[in-house]
Formats: sequence, structure tokens, C-alpha cells
Amino acid sequence: CGSFRLRAQVVGARRTAEELGRAFPAVPVRTSGREHVLDTVPGTPALVVSTPGAEPVAEGGYAAALLLDGWAMLGRPDLRAGEDALRRWIAAGALVRPQGAGGTVVVVAEPTLRPVQALVRWDPVGHAVRELAERAELGFPPVSRMAAVSGTAEAVAEFLGMVELPQEAEVLGPVPVPVAAPGRPRRPGAPPPGEQWERALIRVPPGRGAALAAALKATQAARMARGSGALVRVRIDPPDIG
Repeated sequence: CGSFRLRAQVVGARRTAEELGRAFPAVPVRTSGREHVLDTVPGTPALVVSTPGAEPVAEGGYAAALLLDGWAMLGRPDLRAGEDALRRWIAAGALVRPQGAGGTVVVVAEPTLRPVQALVRWDPVGHAVRELAERAELGFPPVSRMAAVSGTAEAVAEFLGMVELPQEAEVLGPVPVPVAAPGRPRRPGAPPPGEQWERALIRVPPGRGAALAAALKATQAARMARGSGALVRVRIDPPDIG
């Protein structure tokens, strides 16, 4: 835009409400979020700023809904990012009046993305069918059960050498885990800042998840009994497998 000033890409519900209040000084602005969640709002003209999942019900339905920060919701390194975003969008869109009564829903996101197209078509079932087909082709959950084993290269190698996996198990990796920068938010299962970790994925068919979990638990217990100092983190069915 040519400006030399910096602005946060995501400013939060409270900051958004403040900016809208300055833009529309004659219109009441209500917020619903972590500190104070509203159950309902009256049908009188107002702006309602809500965090996902905290949307109050409006008497007579909302005239319009603006779904912000779609890029942030869809860009999370999470296997379920798309379905979670679509679920929240549909829940918010369901609070808006029907189109015949003048209701409008606007989503700020890349229009070609599958969750956005599913929202436009109001087709969560079709989205789920296509998502399941892709996961089946790749062997991702829910068509398989999966575990992630993370730690230093030596610790992961030791763990994989000790564990007695089910016969059907398939080991993917290990591969390096991105190094977490100090002071930055960490993904679940990420290494401590500055440490070099590796991660291996172990996949079994449906119905063998309990056997996989039991084998991993037994190996962790054996390592603790031996006094192995290197930490190994085990997660069952992690959503962030990318």
C-alpha cells in the first residue's frame, strides 16, 4: 500500500471492535469472546464482534456476517484446519437470516480453496467426502491410526530399535523437525527452542490402534526404567503430521 507503518495482520476481537466503533460512531458495538461471552443480542441495529465459537444468537437472525482471518484459519499446520474452518463458518452462517429475507454472508479468504467453495455451495457433506477420499489415498487418519515419535536423532533411533510394533505397522521417517525460534509460539510436539529434533510417524490399519498405543507405552516405560535421559515425545493421532 506504500505506507511505512506496521500493522498486525490479526488484531483480535477487541481491537476490531474498537476500529469499527471509530468507523461507525453512531452504531452500538458488542463483543463476545473469551472474557465475556454473550448468549443472545437484541434485534436492534448493532455491530457484533465475536471470536469463533462465541457467536451470540440474534433475535430474528443477523442481517449479515463477515468472516475474517480466513487465511489464518486455513493456513494452520493442522490436518483438520480446513474442516475446522468450514465447521466454524457454517455455524456462524447459520445465525444469519435466509437469503430471501436479505441475509448475506461474506468470507475473507482465497475463493478457490476447497473449504471456501464448500461454504459458498453450503455443502459440508461434499467437502467431507472429498477430504476422506484424499486421506484414504495418502493413508492419513481416519483411514489409519498414526503415532508421532519425536526427539533427538539418537533418542528416536533408540526408541524405534526397542519398540515391538504390530506386524502391520509402517514406519515413515524419521525426518527433521523445524527448529523453533526462541520467543515464538511452538506447535504441539515441537522441540524446545534451538534444539534439533527428528520425528517418525508410525501407521497401522484401523483396529490396531490399541496395539500400537500399548507397544509405544511399554517402550516408554522400559526407557524410563533404564534411566534413558533423552526425552522422546509420543503422540497418538496427531493432527499436525505435515
